[in-house]
Amino acid sequence: MPPPTPTTHAGKQQSATTLFWWLWRDYLRPQKWWLAGAIILMMIEGSMLALISRLIQPMFDDVFTAGDRDALYFVGFAIMTIFFVRAVTSAGQRILMALIKQLTAAAMRQHMLRHLMTLDSGFFQIHPPGQLIERVQGDVNVINSVWSSILTALARDLISLLGLLAVAIWIDWKWTLIAVVGIPLLILPSLMVQAYIRRRARNSREIAGRISTRLDEVFHGINPIKLNALETYQAKRYDALIRQGVDAEVRTSVGQAAVPALIDIMTGIGFLGVMLYGGGEIISGEKTNGEFMAFFTAMSLAFDPLRRLGLMSGQWQMAAASVERLQYVLNLKPTILSPAQGKAAPSGAPQIALDDLHLSYGDLPVLRGASFTAAAGKTTALVGASGAGKSTIFNVLTRLVEGQQGTASIDGASISDYDLADLRGLFSVVTQDAALFDETLRDNILLGRQDVSDAQLKAVLDSAHVTDFLPALPNGLDSPAGPRGSNLSGGQRQRVAIARALLRDTPILLLDEATSALDTKSEAIVQSALEKLATGRTTLVIAHRLSTVRNADSIVVMDQGRVVDQGDHNTLIARGGIYADLHRLQFSQTES
Repeated sequence: MPPPTPTTHAGKQQSATTLFWWLWRDYLRPQKWWLAGAIILMMIEGSMLALISRLIQPMFDDVFTAGDRDALYFVGFAIMTIFFVRAVTSAGQRILMALIKQLTAAAMRQHMLRHLMTLDSGFFQIHPPGQLIERVQGDVNVINSVWSSILTALARDLISLLGLLAVAIWIDWKWTLIAVVGIPLLILPSLMVQAYIRRRARNSREIAGRISTRLDEVFHGINPIKLNALETYQAKRYDALIRQGVDAEVRTSVGQAAVPALIDIMTGIGFLGVMLYGGGEIISGEKTNGEFMAFFTAMSLAFDPLRRLGLMSGQWQMAAASVERLQYVLNLKPTILSPAQGKAAPSGAPQIALDDLHLSYGDLPVLRGASFTAAAGKTTALVGASGAGKSTIFNVLTRLVEGQQGTASIDGASISDYDLADLRGLFSVVTQDAALFDETLRDNILLGRQDVSDAQLKAVLDSAHVTDFLPALPNGLDSPAGPRGSNLSGGQRQRVAIARALLRDTPILLLDEATSALDTKSEAIVQSALEKLATGRTTLVIAHRLSTVRNADSIVVMDQGRVVDQGDHNTLIARGGIYADLHRLQFSQTES
């Protein structure tokens, strides 16, 4: 099955309401009571600015001008109380929002990882790890910081702005109208800026993903980079991406800065109008200094929440770009699924059969009518040149990919008739590159199982020859394996993988070049462990070195996606053909 074709994220843009509803429905709703408490505290905090501006008029008119001592105490204590309330509510809502943000980000990341692990293997062929890490980490960070800023702007800054405008209108509605008359002129430029920001933000997130991919490839390929003197080459490639990232972020920031800048200009024009109109009223005695100072304070304090609300549209466009990227992944569905009623998996070592199996990756045929039978409880080897389709057969049997024609069956039932988890539970796989995690050896062998006794574990370690090298490790079985098992030698990694397979105790064993990268001594030890592991199991072995499979019960010879011969070693040698040619070539090279 060909890997999926990536689609653009720049489809039909969703409204802010739709995107926020998605956040609320899937992630914020479980925190609704904490969120309600934070919003209440934000609203209280936001209303305090209006109360402060309201007290400016009696401060000037009653205290400073009229000299009323009672008013002095009242205004002084009232302002002090306002600041105390503001301090408590500000601290409380910040603490609650920090809690909500962490819980929400954790839920989003957990959901993303769980969903990604359900997708078909083909998805990961076109989406490198760095890109996916950036979606799980970077995009979630952007969304999480932006939605909280927007909520704060709506719950605190909007209340502040409305309260301050109410005070300004109470003092003089004409002054207020003059001050804000230019705001409607910002609507069209704001819409244009929003569209620009979303385009730039989407580009910025894509570049961030490419940067993460480059770092992932550099760190995982550090030894080949050093051996081939590629440090300068890789640094230049990274530098080019960084420059693109800087350019994208600056362009995004330009868009974000535009709306507050326009607000500043309109606010300045409004204040000029108020000074020209209101100044005359004060000079003529129609208005008091206290009224003007209260109005001026209210409008000045309204300046900051108004600018933050102006920034909100730009921030939302950044979040929208990240939301689109996450939704693109979350909307993908796996195509390889379990049947509605799965067939019971066999308990003993089963027979495996392929019948006219075809599979292509796009326009590239990989299997072209492959057919063979692997007898139950026996060892069947797959041999042939690279690209013959041997590893693809393993992927088909475990349903990592689906054949497009023909069947693959286990005990006479098509593999698609089994529940997917039950099917994969039939297999233990040991490959050339043993996949170890950056955990202890114990964790790598147990893989989360809690039902393994010490006696069982010791038997497995002995059979896999892991106990041979444990005394040389600093903490024995609790020593860290290192990133991708880097603290162990190739032979040690293979033995840990074999111990894992022994503990898994499945009826089918798949061995893919399990000893090809080992020296002679390590190969002998690992081969001995593999023979114990294969006992009583249906075993499929892929090997290029024919010396490792000559004792197999049956050998399947593959060429260009087809099975061209099958039999035991002696039969195939006597028959001639591809196997005999490969055998003659390998052993003539060995002798020379």
